[in-house]
Amino acid sequence: MGGVTHSFAALSVVAILLGGAPAFAAGNLAANGEKLELKIDTTNLKFSQNEFDLETGKYYRMDITADDGADNLVLMMPEFWRNVWVNQIVVNDLEVKAQELYSLEFDAAGTFNVSFVPIRPGEYEFYSPGYENKGLKGKFVVK
Repeated sequence: MGGVTHSFAALSVVAILLGGAPAFAAGNLAANGEKLELKIDTTNLKFSQNEFDLETGKYYRMDITADDGADNLVLMMPEFWRNVWVNQIVVNDLEVKAQELYSLEFDAAGTFNVSFVPIRPGEYEFYSPGYENKGLKGKFVVK
């Protein structure tokens, strides 16, 4: 009988340490989201922003835009895409559902709208191959 009382006491301590009740998210994680913007200036070879501070578990909607000089411009973010959950990609009001991305390519001026949630902390580079040393390099810092 003492073993049952001891087990009940141990479970009570565990329940208190864990907050007493399971935690459930309220609402829709993918509703609204924080708006981010990355513009690619191909004339001056620079990004509008070279560092983004993000949080795991937070929903973001990012517009990635290249100007008229974009011709076969590739934006690489392979490690970043492996460590986020991608909800959707929108191009010209058309939605793409993808489980994983590797890069985005601009054959002309335009905007990708990518909705995502970071799932793993770390620092993740983004860059345009061949132009990293000229200014087209940045990073996401996920906490």
